[in-house]
Amino acid sequence: MVIRNFTALLMGLLISLVSVATSAQINVQEGNSTYKLSSGDIIKVTVFGEPDLSLDEVRLTDAGTFSYPFIGEVRARGKTAAELERTLTAELKGDYLVDPRVSISVLEYREFYISGEVNAPGGYKYQPGLNLRRAIALAGGLTERASTNRITVVRDQDAERKPQRVSLDAPVMPGDTINIDQGFF
Repeated sequence: MVIRNFTALLMGLLISLVSVATSAQINVQEGNSTYKLSSGDIIKVTVFGEPDLSLDEVRLTDAGTFSYPFIGEVRARGKTAAELERTLTAELKGDYLVDPRVSISVLEYREFYISGEVNAPGGYKYQPGLNLRRAIALAGGLTERASTNRITVVRDQDAERKPQRVSLDAPVMPGDTINIDQGFF
Protein backbone atom coordinates (compact mmCIF):
# COMPACT_ATOMS: atom_id res chain seq x y z
CA MET A 1 0.00 0.00 0.00
CA VAL A 2 2.78 2.45 0.95
CA ILE A 3 4.73 1.59 -2.19
CA ARG A 4 1.66 2.26 -4.41
CA ASN A 5 1.07 5.65 -2.77
CA PHE A 6 4.75 6.53 -3.14
CA THR A 7 4.72 5.44 -6.80
CA ALA A 8 1.57 7.50 -7.48
CA LEU A 9 3.15 10.52 -5.77
CA LEU A 10 6.33 10.11 -7.78
CA MET A 11 4.38 9.82 -11.06
CA GLY A 12 2.36 12.93 -10.20
CA LEU A 13 5.53 14.85 -9.48
CA LEU A 14 7.11 13.71 -12.74
CA ILE A 15 4.05 14.75 -14.75
CA SER A 16 4.07 18.16 -13.04
CA LEU A 17 7.74 18.69 -13.87
CA VAL A 18 7.22 17.76 -17.53
CA SER A 19 4.28 20.17 -17.86
CA VAL A 20 6.27 23.00 -16.24
CA ALA A 21 9.22 22.38 -18.57
CA THR A 22 6.90 22.31 -21.59
CA SER A 23 5.18 25.58 -20.62
CA ALA A 24 8.59 27.22 -20.02
CA GLN A 25 9.72 26.15 -23.48
CA ILE A 26 6.53 27.56 -25.01
CA ASN A 27 7.04 30.88 -23.18
CA VAL A 28 10.62 31.15 -24.49
CA GLN A 29 9.43 30.45 -28.02
CA GLU A 30 6.62 33.01 -27.71
CA GLY A 31 9.11 35.56 -26.35
CA ASN A 32 11.39 35.07 -29.35
CA SER A 33 8.47 35.52 -31.76
CA THR A 34 7.69 38.98 -30.36
CA TYR A 35 11.29 40.17 -29.89
CA LYS A 36 11.98 43.21 -32.09
CA LEU A 37 15.42 43.39 -33.68
CA SER A 38 17.54 46.52 -33.31
CA SER A 39 21.10 47.80 -33.73
CA GLY A 40 23.71 45.65 -32.02
CA ASP A 41 21.83 42.36 -32.39
CA ILE A 42 23.75 39.57 -34.13
CA ILE A 43 21.66 37.37 -36.40
CA LYS A 44 22.16 34.33 -38.60
CA VAL A 45 20.43 34.13 -41.98
CA THR A 46 19.94 30.65 -43.44
CA VAL A 47 18.57 30.04 -46.92
CA PHE A 48 18.06 26.28 -47.15
CA GLY A 49 19.87 24.72 -50.10
CA GLU A 50 21.66 28.00 -50.89
CA PRO A 51 24.89 28.29 -48.85
CA ASP A 52 26.02 31.34 -50.88
CA LEU A 53 22.95 33.26 -49.67
CA SER A 54 23.32 32.20 -46.03
CA LEU A 55 25.11 34.49 -43.57
CA ASP A 56 26.62 32.92 -40.45
CA GLU A 57 26.98 36.00 -38.28
CA VAL A 58 25.71 39.51 -39.04
CA ARG A 59 25.70 42.42 -36.58
CA LEU A 60 22.97 44.94 -37.30
CA THR A 61 24.33 48.45 -37.93
CA ASP A 62 23.48 51.55 -35.89
CA ALA A 63 20.59 52.08 -38.29
CA GLY A 64 19.36 48.50 -37.69
CA THR A 65 20.25 47.30 -41.19
CA PHE A 66 22.57 44.76 -42.79
CA SER A 67 23.92 44.19 -46.27
CA TYR A 68 22.60 41.15 -48.12
CA PRO A 69 23.78 39.66 -51.47
CA PHE A 70 21.71 40.71 -54.52
CA ILE A 71 19.31 42.76 -52.38
CA GLY A 72 21.54 45.38 -50.76
CA GLU A 73 20.67 47.06 -47.45
CA VAL A 74 17.92 45.26 -45.55
CA ARG A 75 16.09 47.08 -42.75
CA ALA A 76 15.71 44.78 -39.72
CA ARG A 77 15.12 47.34 -36.94
CA GLY A 78 11.68 46.99 -35.39
CA LYS A 79 10.95 43.65 -37.09
CA THR A 80 10.63 40.25 -35.50
CA ALA A 81 12.68 37.35 -36.86
CA ALA A 82 9.54 36.00 -38.57
CA GLU A 83 8.85 39.37 -40.24
CA LEU A 84 12.44 39.55 -41.47
CA GLU A 85 12.14 35.99 -42.83
CA ARG A 86 9.06 37.03 -44.83
CA THR A 87 10.83 40.17 -46.13
CA LEU A 88 13.85 38.22 -47.38
CA THR A 89 11.66 35.46 -48.82
CA ALA A 90 9.66 38.02 -50.82
CA GLU A 91 12.84 39.75 -52.07
CA LEU A 92 14.50 36.47 -53.14
CA LYS A 93 11.41 34.91 -54.71
CA GLY A 94 11.12 35.15 -58.48
CA ASP A 95 14.28 36.89 -59.64
CA TYR A 96 16.71 34.72 -57.69
CA LEU A 97 14.92 31.63 -56.36
CA VAL A 98 11.69 29.81 -57.15
CA ASP A 99 10.74 28.82 -53.60
CA PRO A 100 13.19 30.25 -51.06
CA ARG A 101 13.07 28.96 -47.48
CA VAL A 102 14.63 31.53 -45.17
CA SER A 103 15.33 31.20 -41.46
CA ILE A 104 16.51 33.97 -39.11
CA SER A 105 18.09 33.21 -35.72
CA VAL A 106 19.17 35.70 -33.09
CA LEU A 107 22.67 34.61 -32.06
CA GLU A 108 23.39 37.44 -29.65
CA TYR A 109 21.09 40.10 -28.25
CA ARG A 110 22.16 43.73 -27.89
CA GLU A 111 23.60 44.80 -24.55
CA PHE A 112 21.73 46.33 -21.65
CA TYR A 113 23.33 49.11 -19.62
CA ILE A 114 23.42 49.60 -15.87
CA SER A 115 24.67 52.71 -14.09
CA GLY A 116 24.53 54.41 -10.73
CA GLU A 117 25.20 52.63 -7.46
CA VAL A 118 26.63 49.34 -8.73
CA ASN A 119 30.25 48.23 -8.36
CA ALA A 120 30.92 47.80 -12.10
CA PRO A 121 28.62 50.03 -14.20
CA GLY A 122 28.61 49.48 -17.96
CA GLY A 123 27.13 47.42 -20.78
CA TYR A 124 26.49 43.71 -20.38
CA LYS A 125 25.34 40.94 -22.69
CA TYR A 126 21.64 40.25 -22.44
CA GLN A 127 20.60 36.72 -21.53
CA PRO A 128 17.01 35.49 -22.00
CA GLY A 129 15.14 35.34 -18.69
CA LEU A 130 17.29 38.06 -17.09
CA ASN A 131 15.78 40.02 -14.22
CA LEU A 132 17.07 43.06 -12.34
CA ARG A 133 18.56 41.05 -9.46
CA ARG A 134 20.70 39.06 -11.89
CA ALA A 135 21.66 42.18 -13.85
CA ILE A 136 22.90 43.78 -10.62
CA ALA A 137 24.91 40.63 -9.88
CA LEU A 138 26.52 40.86 -13.34
CA ALA A 139 27.47 44.47 -12.51
CA GLY A 140 29.30 43.38 -9.35
CA GLY A 141 26.46 43.99 -6.91
CA LEU A 142 25.17 47.12 -5.24
CA THR A 143 27.38 49.67 -3.52
CA GLU A 144 26.80 50.39 0.16
CA ARG A 145 24.95 53.60 -0.72
CA ALA A 146 22.54 52.00 -3.21
CA SER A 147 18.78 52.23 -2.81
CA THR A 148 16.76 49.15 -3.66
CA ASN A 149 13.62 51.34 -3.89
CA ARG A 150 14.91 54.00 -6.29
CA ILE A 151 15.63 52.01 -9.44
CA THR A 152 14.54 53.19 -12.89
CA VAL A 153 14.66 51.59 -16.32
CA VAL A 154 14.43 53.25 -19.70
CA ARG A 155 13.15 50.63 -22.13
CA ASP A 156 14.79 50.59 -25.56
CA GLN A 157 11.37 50.17 -27.22
CA ASP A 158 9.92 53.23 -25.45
CA ALA A 159 9.85 56.05 -28.01
CA GLU A 160 9.42 58.65 -25.23
CA ARG A 161 12.48 57.29 -23.35
CA LYS A 162 10.63 57.83 -20.08
CA PRO A 163 12.25 56.27 -16.96
CA GLN A 164 9.99 53.76 -15.19
CA ARG A 165 10.33 52.76 -11.55
CA VAL A 166 10.84 49.01 -11.19
CA SER A 167 11.37 46.39 -8.50
CA LEU A 168 14.29 44.00 -8.19
CA ASP A 169 12.21 41.24 -9.80
CA ALA A 170 11.45 43.25 -12.96
CA PRO A 171 12.53 41.69 -16.25
CA VAL A 172 15.47 43.22 -18.11
CA MET A 173 15.25 43.48 -21.89
CA PRO A 174 17.98 43.99 -24.51
CA GLY A 175 18.91 47.64 -24.88
CA ASP A 176 17.47 48.65 -21.48
CA THR A 177 19.22 51.40 -19.52
CA ILE A 178 19.02 50.79 -15.77
CA ASN A 179 19.90 53.41 -13.17
CA ILE A 180 20.24 52.72 -9.45
CA ASP A 181 20.08 55.85 -7.29
CA GLN A 182 21.63 56.46 -3.91
CA GLY A 183 19.63 55.80 -0.83
CA PHE A 184 19.24 58.55 1.75
CA PHE A 185 20.06 57.30 5.22
